[in-house]
Amino acid sequence: MKITKMQGLGNDYIYVNCFEETVKDPVSLARRISDRHFGVGSDGLVLIMPCEEADFRMRMFNADGSESEMCGNATRCIAKYVHDRGLTDKTEIRLMTGAGIKILKLTVKDGVTETVRVDMGEPELEGAKIPVKVDGNPVLGAPVAALGKQYNMSCVSMGNPHAVIYVDDADSFDVHGVGASIEVNPLFPRKTNVEFVTVKDRTHLRMRVWERGSGETLACGTGACATLVATVLNGLCERKAILELNGGPLTVEWDPETNHVFQEGPAAFVFDTEYEE
Repeated sequence: MKITKMQGLGNDYIYVNCFEETVKDPVSLARRISDRHFGVGSDGLVLIMPCEEADFRMRMFNADGSESEMCGNATRCIAKYVHDRGLTDKTEIRLMTGAGIKILKLTVKDGVTETVRVDMGEPELEGAKIPVKVDGNPVLGAPVAALGKQYNMSCVSMGNPHAVIYVDDADSFDVHGVGASIEVNPLFPRKTNVEFVTVKDRTHLRMRVWERGSGETLACGTGACATLVATVLNGLCERKAILELNGGPLTVEWDPETNHVFQEGPAAFVFDTEYEE
C-alpha cells in the first residue's frame, strides 16, 4: 500500500490516498503504523477519501486507533496533498470531516501550496455539547483534579473537546502527567484534549498540548483554536494572536462578525513509501 507521511508544525500523520488504495481496518492500521519503533512513526493515520457532499472527505485515527472528529493540522496537509498531487486544481477546497464541512483556502506559488487558511467554523461553548459534565455556556474556570492537585479549566469544542489550563511556564510544566490524567477524567464522556497555556502578551500565547489518543504532540490546530477562544473569553488576549506551539507558530483569528475561527499555517511532505500490511 502506498502511503505518504506529512507534517503540519511537526504534527505528523500517515496519509493514504483512498482514491487509489483500500484500507479495510483503519483502527488496527493506525495502531501499527503509528508506532515509532515497530511502525513508520506518526501521531496517527489520515484517510483522504471521495465525497459526494464536498470535494474530499477526511477520516483520521489517533495513534491508539481511536477515531477523532477533526484535526486542524491534518486539514492543511490534505489541502496541500490534493492540490500539489493533482487531485484538484482548486485553491478553495470543501473538506468533509467528522465535525462537518471545512473550507480550506490555499496560498499557492509556482504550483506549490505554501500555506493554508482553514475556516474551522464556530466554537461550541455549551458544556453539555462539548461535552463536559460541567454546567455553563461558556465553561470558564471550572475545577478539575489531577495528580492530587486542582486546576481551573476553560472548555471549548472545535468539533472535538478541549480543556484549556493556564500555567506560569508551559515549557517546564508536567504536560505528560497532568495531561494524561485529565484526558480520561470522568468529567469528559468522550475524553478530552488538554492545552497548557502561558499568556506572553495579548497577541502571543505559548501552548503545549496533550492530544486525546496520541499523547503530547508538537502541534494541534483545533487545540490552538480552542485556546484562542478560551483566552479571549477570559479577557486575556485579542481575537487574533500567534500561538507558539512546540512545532512552530500558528496564526489564529476569531472573527466577531461570523463567529468563525480561522487558523493559518504551513504543511509539508516528509516522504512517500510503500507499507506492507
